[in-house]
Amino acid sequence: MRNTLLRMLVALMCALTVCADITPAADFDLQKMSGKWYTVALATNAPWFVNNKAGMKTGTTVIVLTEGGNMDLNYSSLKDDGSCYRATHTAQKTETPGRFTFHSQVWNNDNVMTIVDVVYNDYALVHTVKTKEGVSEAFIAVYSRTNESSEVVQQKFTQLAVEAGVMPDNAVILPQNAECPAV
Repeated sequence: MRNTLLRMLVALMCALTVCADITPAADFDLQKMSGKWYTVALATNAPWFVNNKAGMKTGTTVIVLTEGGNMDLNYSSLKDDGSCYRATHTAQKTETPGRFTFHSQVWNNDNVMTIVDVVYNDYALVHTVKTKEGVSEAFIAVYSRTNESSEVVQQKFTQLAVEAGVMPDNAVILPQNAECPAV
């Protein structure tokens, strides 16, 4: 437990340095974030993404509010072989509305997630700093209430990715994909 807290503190300090200029959406309303979103665009310079981006497609993210004001993030994406990739994280609210932290057991990294821009019935631009072994990387996503996004949202996404230091080739609008079956 002590090591986990220490690791989270170090990661938070590293991430705050990286995301110090990232401002959450004004008047953020967690209640309105709940529900189903499609992940329609991703951007990062992380090697795992660069090596796999050509085969990536849209997936879904279902946000469920918890009693404590946190949010459960339930990701799923249908793979080419018909199986599903699934991951779940509980993002803890911070003192800053629109900013959350969580540890990924799957990737063994600590994350600071900021909702940068949101129109609750349309899209959300999400900036996450992922920190593992002292190395922090920016990760930008577009969540959409439909399985595509407008040109205006795509331009906002590209601009945020560039501002976060992501190489232009690593900002990808994902091709549409079928959804994973419900469990």
